[in-house]
Amino acid sequence: MNAQIERAVLHFRALLEEQIKRVERMESASANAQTTKTKTVVGIVGGDGIGPIIVKEAARVLKALLADEISAGTLELRPIEGLTIENRLARGEAVPAEALEAIKGCDVLLKGPTATPKGGTLESANVTLRRALDLYANVRPVRIAGEGVDWTFFRENTEGEYALGSRGVELPGLAMDFKVITDAGTRRIARAAFEYARRNGKRNVAIVTKANIMKKTDGKFTAICHEVAKDYPEMEVEDWYIDIMTANLVNPAIRSRFEVFILPNLYGDIITDEAAQLQGGVGTAGSANLGDRYAMFEAIHGTAPRMIEEGLGDYANPESILRAAQMLLSHIGRAEAADRLGRALEICCETEKACVVTGDRNGATCREFGDYLLRTLQR
Repeated sequence: MNAQIERAVLHFRALLEEQIKRVERMESASANAQTTKTKTVVGIVGGDGIGPIIVKEAARVLKALLADEISAGTLELRPIEGLTIENRLARGEAVPAEALEAIKGCDVLLKGPTATPKGGTLESANVTLRRALDLYANVRPVRIAGEGVDWTFFRENTEGEYALGSRGVELPGLAMDFKVITDAGTRRIARAAFEYARRNGKRNVAIVTKANIMKKTDGKFTAICHEVAKDYPEMEVEDWYIDIMTANLVNPAIRSRFEVFILPNLYGDIITDEAAQLQGGVGTAGSANLGDRYAMFEAIHGTAPRMIEEGLGDYANPESILRAAQMLLSHIGRAEAADRLGRALEICCETEKACVVTGDRNGATCREFGDYLLRTLQR
C-alpha cells in the first residue's frame, strides 16, 4: 500500500506542476490576439450518433445564408474528418492529432455531439478541444417566451472537475478525482460575463457556486468574481448556491429576475441542461465555446444512442445545432444572416410550426424540417 501511495503522490505532483505551468501561460498570454485573414474558415464536424444527421441540415442552412461569400471565396465551409468514436477508440486519442491540426486551420467550428465511453481512459472530445483551443467560456442563452425569462449562462469551460477528470488516482477501495480553480481562469470568465452584461444592458449577475462546502476552490471562484465585479458598479451582483439556484429556475415567481450567470464548469454543465429543458428541451438550445483565438459552436445535447438503436436517427430535432449556427453567424460578424436565421427559427419553432419534429415517426424528419426552414428563409 505504501508503494501505491507514493505513486499516487508522484502523480499528483506531476498534475500540480502541469497546472502551475498552465497558469503561467494564461498570465503571460496576450489577450484577444487577432489574426489578419482574407477568408473565414468554418469547420464542420458531424460527430457521432445523430450528429451527422443534424449537422448536415445546419450546413445546408449556412450554405444558403452565406452563398455569396462562399462563391466569392471569402468564406469556406470545411468538413473535418476523424472525430468519430470509432476512429478515436482505434487511435486511443480523444481528438486524433490529424483532426486537431485540421481544426486549428479553421477560425470557428460547428460541431455535432461526440460520444464519450463510460469508464476507461479516453477523455471527452469536448473537454480535450476546449483545453487544446483554450475555449474558456461556454455561453448558453435560454429564453422562455411569454414569461420574461432571458438568461445567459457563462460556464467556465477549461477548469473545475473536468480539467483532470480522467486523470485522478485509484487505490484499493479508494478513488479520488481533482478539481482545479485558478485566479487567471476565473478572472477571464468573470470578465467575459460582466462585459456581456454591460454590452447588452443587463443589470443582474448571479455567481453560482457551492462555496460554503468547497471552500478552497469555489471560495476562490466567488472571491475573484467579486473582485472583477468592482469594475462594473452598475451591476447587481448576487451569490447563490448551486442547489438553491436549480430550484430558483423552476420557480415562476422569481426566475424572470435573473439575467446573467457565472458558474464553474460542472455546475454550469448541469444547470444549463435544466434551463434548456424549461425552454422546451435540450434539443432547443445552442451553445458557444469561446476563446481569444478559436470558437466552437454546438448542440448542447448528446448523440442520442437510443434513437439510433431504434432506427429513429432521421427524426432527430436539428433546432439545437441551428441555434448554435445562429450564434456562430453572430460571432463571425454576419449579423444580418444571424438575424435572418433567428427570425426563421422563431416562425418555424414558435409561431407557425407547420412542420414539427417530435423525435419519432409521428413527426417530421430532420430533413423535412431543414426544407421547411430553407423555404422560410426565402420568404
